[in-house]
Amino acid sequence: MIDLRYGTHPHQPAWVLDDGPLRVRAGTPSFINLLDALNAWQLVRTASAATGAVVAASFKHVSPAGVASAGGLDDVIRETWRVTEPGPLTGAYVRARDADPKSGFGDVVAVSAPVDAELADLLSQVISDAVIAPGFEPGTLEVLVRKKSGTFLVLEADPAYEPPECERRDVHGVVVAQRRDRAPFLPGLPSDALLGVATLRHTQSNSVAVVGDGMPLGIGAGQQNRVDCVRLAVGKARTWWLRRHPVVRTLPRVPGMSRQDRLNWQIRLAEGRLTPAQEVEFTELFPGFPLVLPDPGPWASRATLVSDGLLPFRDNIEHAATIGISHVVEPGGSTRSPDVADACARHGMSLTHTGLRLFHH
Repeated sequence: MIDLRYGTHPHQPAWVLDDGPLRVRAGTPSFINLLDALNAWQLVRTASAATGAVVAASFKHVSPAGVASAGGLDDVIRETWRVTEPGPLTGAYVRARDADPKSGFGDVVAVSAPVDAELADLLSQVISDAVIAPGFEPGTLEVLVRKKSGTFLVLEADPAYEPPECERRDVHGVVVAQRRDRAPFLPGLPSDALLGVATLRHTQSNSVAVVGDGMPLGIGAGQQNRVDCVRLAVGKARTWWLRRHPVVRTLPRVPGMSRQDRLNWQIRLAEGRLTPAQEVEFTELFPGFPLVLPDPGPWASRATLVSDGLLPFRDNIEHAATIGISHVVEPGGSTRSPDVADACARHGMSLTHTGLRLFHH
């Protein structure tokens, strides 16, 4: 048994009764830290196996804020995270963190490969709470344990560990059990669709992801209806794109303003939803700078929209069409599936029915 820092809340004592594949290398986890870390580890492990690439995730409140495989970086990612040509592991993480940097602030980081010196150095500079990885290269633990005055949480997962066939949960004194979800991925799906499927398998349902170039650009999670998931995912993807707008990129640097604070103002400007009080503060901080972005024109996106459950109505497709989604992946099986298929055809989207529901609770 391992004592935890606290449970869901600071007034709740908590323990680990069986640590399974987990080893605490530094820090003292809380109950939520472990939920985030274990879900994040499963995501990067399965996504890496499905895509054959190094994968990183930025996790908050038991859902990913961002996920990415190793790949190319655009100028905005390089500028925001102060990297030039990083290796695959660091590249995957900055791509994941950049998908939704507002939500990723203070994240739990998960990577599918051992932490190397480059990633350890980056993590020492960004606001994050924990990292989970299948190992740590020599010298990296010494860098990480100095973060947050020694309170940064460092967890090591056994990559060979396979969980038991049966999983259990205790809810209000009732213990329920089920056979673990081991349904295989569909090998014929493109890599972005595979990454979306792996992401949603470990995201609070209902959930939808907009995936492009090896990274979900927007994840809508934990909603009670499907169309709100789509609207959230599409809105986050649009914000990601508008952060590339020339006006947003030239937001002045204010002396004494942190990287995260400037980034938050860029996100607010890209979202176009400043409150009246924020508008006043914005004009004081950035006098003469426009509050409204010029029309950037259409986004030439070739992104994929993946849904963890069936799309019940065509309005989901109408919202997806606003950012030029080219491929929709969903389980299918709704009585309205023909309407959804017709909407996809009208907007020039290809449609794949997987027959695989991906709920996660």
